Amino acid sequence: MTLAIDSLRFDERGLLPVVAQEEGSGAVLMLAWADRTAVERTLASGEAWFFSRSRQALWRKGESSGNTLAVTSVTPDCDGDALLYRVRAAGPACHRGTRSCFEPNPAALELGWLEAVVAERAAGGESTSYTARLLADGVDRIARKVGEEATETVIAAVASGEPGSRERLVSESADLLFHLLVLLRSRDVGLGEVASELSRRHAERGGAR
Repeated sequence: MTLAIDSLRFDERGLLPVVAQEEGSGAVLMLAWADRTAVERTLASGEAWFFSRSRQALWRKGESSGNTLAVTSVTPDCDGDALLYRVRAAGPACHRGTRSCFEPNPAALELGWLEAVVAERAAGGESTSYTARLLADGVDRIARKVGEEATETVIAAVASGEPGSRERLVSESADLLFHLLVLLRSRDVGLGEVASELSRRHAERGGAR
């Protein structure tokens, strides 16, 4: 990663705010502060470094908890007095044990946390979970499950007015999204790639779908 550090505008304390944003979902995970050295260490190591105002010391995210933040990009704002770290989180970002310091998450639907769970289950071995066993069965089996869940979702949707149809639609939609994420994982496709394609199409159409 490269960044023109000399162009940044640190405040009178030599600090600027840093927003950590999850790469896959766009969810805001935390806000912290960094001095020049913290930014330099982040760029050099690919892990998030900050400066503690209370302890007056540098600290690496996850150095005691193990909940590190792998930084994929560092972007200054338009004035150069704040930074955005795009990150992949190894665990909860908040010291209280929640995924984000901004809980409940205001996003209507973001699935980066579920993508991370699927990746964790995939790494756990064939017999440890349904997700791992499904991945071990291969892409054909997973694709069939996506088709089955899509059909169930459609059936639930057209059954509007029947008792419990709304709840059923919510449940089947959740099943469909989960199995779609497993399918993407089986082909090594990340949610970030899907999000980028949707963004490209949106821009191509001038903001209209």
